[in-house]
Amino acid sequence: MEDMVTTKEGVGLGATIRAWRDRLSPSSEGLPSGRARRATGLRREELAERAGVSVDYVVRLEQGRATAPSAQVVASLAYALQLTTTERDHLYRLAGLAPPNGDPVPDRIPPGVHRVLNRLGDVAVAVFAADWQMIWWNPGWAALLGDPSNSPPELRNFARERFPVGSDDVRIASWPVLAQNGDSSDLAIVSDLRRATGRFPHDARLAELIRVLTEGNETFARLWASGTVGAHREDRKTVEHPTVGLVELDCDVLTDGDSDLKIVILTASPGSEDEDKLRLAMAADVDSKPSPVL
Repeated sequence: MEDMVTTKEGVGLGATIRAWRDRLSPSSEGLPSGRARRATGLRREELAERAGVSVDYVVRLEQGRATAPSAQVVASLAYALQLTTTERDHLYRLAGLAPPNGDPVPDRIPPGVHRVLNRLGDVAVAVFAADWQMIWWNPGWAALLGDPSNSPPELRNFARERFPVGSDDVRIASWPVLAQNGDSSDLAIVSDLRRATGRFPHDARLAELIRVLTEGNETFARLWASGTVGAHREDRKTVEHPTVGLVELDCDVLTDGDSDLKIVILTASPGSEDEDKLRLAMAADVDSKPSPVL
């Protein structure tokens, strides 16, 4: 009964393995496909033999009684089921594992995302890579927080700004920006980086960032050791703008698909005094330019 319920739902590790097993053609595997076969695709015994696992283990996987296969078993199942790369990665995630990924942290913004960003002219927007390296900003961001191009590219990292090491003067903003809940913001950044290490386990830049912060910042080291994994949520920030004064803003972080790009958007409440200040700040710095397109 448990097997039937799981399969009917069509979701989860067991149901997915069963669906992929059923779609394989026995004849394409060199197996007989006569009327004597009850299975529409591969039998459990046949999948088990190809994956090098026991039949009982395949049964337990499909029935939801085994939910945490090892990476080696998942790799064998993916091979036996003839999965595409996208399907293989999905299988790893269903098993609670990070898909094998030798790619570096992406620094490229897809053209479609760029078109959307360029239409957000009345808000401050910046884009960060999965390791919180700043890779793009619009004129509104430069007007509100200062032009990031005034800092060397290697110092435009939000995690390095939040968790300074030694005498490093890492600045994303040219003037003070205060988070309403600094502790939650710090925890979210650490969680973001932990998730990034699962997505991009072989990225040298990310690994070096984690090493530097763990060895050089006590707060980061403590939060990293806690093992927390989460997502960056919305926040309230106060910008101490040199021309218009204090500006209260909502900070929302959107994530772009598999690249794990982080789109940070700063907006003010409609009709508020802060919205007026935001417009004044942007109008006062009409020469601000966006970063180069990557």
